[in-house]
Formats: sequence, structure tokens, C-alpha cells
Amino acid sequence: MSESRKPNLATNVGGVSVEPRSQTASDSDSDAQFEAVLASVDDVKGWMTPGQARLLWDSAKAVPAGGRIVEIGSFQGRSMIVLASAANPDVEIIAIDPHAGNDRGPNEIEGFDTEAESDNAVFNANLERAGVADRVRHVRKFSDDAHGDVEGDIDLLYIDGAHRFAPARADIDSWGARVVLDGTMLIHDSFSAVGVTLAQAAELAAATKWRYEGRSESMTNYRRVSPSAEVRKSNIVAHLAETPYLARNLLIKVMITAGFAGATRHLGNPSGEWPY
Repeated sequence: MSESRKPNLATNVGGVSVEPRSQTASDSDSDAQFEAVLASVDDVKGWMTPGQARLLWDSAKAVPAGGRIVEIGSFQGRSMIVLASAANPDVEIIAIDPHAGNDRGPNEIEGFDTEAESDNAVFNANLERAGVADRVRHVRKFSDDAHGDVEGDIDLLYIDGAHRFAPARADIDSWGARVVLDGTMLIHDSFSAVGVTLAQAAELAAATKWRYEGRSESMTNYRRVSPSAEVRKSNIVAHLAETPYLARNLLIKVMITAGFAGATRHLGNPSGEWPY
């Protein structure tokens, strides 16, 4: 579906920042648009830092006309508003979320009917308010049941669905297989949520067809590439380099659970919230 495109996205691999290219006037306009959209989602519930929003924005901007963006796990629309606002008008944008009340956030695994209907209504209202409701097609199903509702290849896949090992691995495997060569896959709660991290270890740490390109906090960035032994070697080294970040996040979670949320500021977590 898509032509080859390799945007220069500022990311971080093992704590090493990769700087973006020099800005042009067009870049400055895009930056202003991004800042406006970021401000507009400030009161939309969800887990997305400014750096992660920028990675989503730049990745969506890079999808060519006629391409396709798929998000797995939209919650109340915070990240989807960023994606839809950045994308070319001729890009198809699909949100997959059953809004079943389950997997809503940290420690919210089981579903509740009241939260399910509320999340769906708020999601639609937020997209409408942001002016992107007509850009997004919502598939209200669990991701493993939604393949038949999405035709063709995917240029940008953003996974922020169920964080347990089995469904997270299935999303990476089955939906990742539909990403075009040189396409992008972003995964949230990497090296933080245990299930997601184990899924990445199983599917990506020694992968030959995905190249790990860095992260913004817990949002990792992978590029679909032609298989090679060199890619596998690079991935193994890059994933191992993230071990200290994983250990830090797990320690923060233990401290919060034990009632020492305030003390996590000493680990670079000033909010005292679950790390993401």
C-alpha cells in the first residue's frame, strides 16, 4: 500500500537520544499544530506523555496518502486525537477497542458494564469535540476478532491494548504481520508492563524483520525491515540495554503498591503515578 518513507523521529535507545533533522518553515507549522493538539487533549483521560504524543504525531505524519493507521486500544481517545489530527486527509484511520470496561488502565483488568458504555460515549464525544470524528472508523471489538473488519496492509500500527502476555503477544504477532515493509509499529507500556515486556521478548527481542529504533518513555518504536542476521543482533543488544529502565519501572510499581508513591520521585517519577 505505502511507498517507502523513513521519517527522522527523535527517539531514545538505551538512554541515548537521537536528534531530529534541522527544522524548516513547514516543520515549524507542524510544531505549532502539534502543540495546539497536545493542549486540546490535556483534559482527555489516558496515559500519554508529551514525548509519546510527539512520536505518535510524527509517525502519523509520515504515513503517505492512501495509507492506513490502526490503533489497538483507544480508551477515551487521547492518543487517537493526536493520530487523526496529524494524518494526511487521505489516510484511513481505524480505532479498535471493544470498550468492554476491561483493561482500562493500571490494575483495571476486569470489565464493568457502566464503565464500558461510559468509555464509548466519552470516546465519541472527545473525537467529535476535536473535529476528527469523521476521520476515524471505530471497530468496537476485541483485537483478535477485528481482523475481518480491516482490509489490506497497515502503514502505522499502534498497540496499547490488553497488557497481559497472551493478548499482547497476539497483537504483536498477528497485527504486526500486516504492517508493510518500512512501516512502523509503536507499543505502549514497553519495559514497564510485565505482560507487554514478556511479549516483546518473545516476539521482538531477537526478531529479524523488525528493527528496534528507540522509545519515548515506555512507548517503543519498531520499523518493519527486510530480515537479516544483523537486525537480530542489533535487537538483542538494544533490548538488553533497556534492562535498567525495566528494573526502575518495576521498583516504582512495588513502591507505589506498598504506599510509598511519594518516594518514587527519587527515581525520576515526580508524579507518584504508575510509570508509563
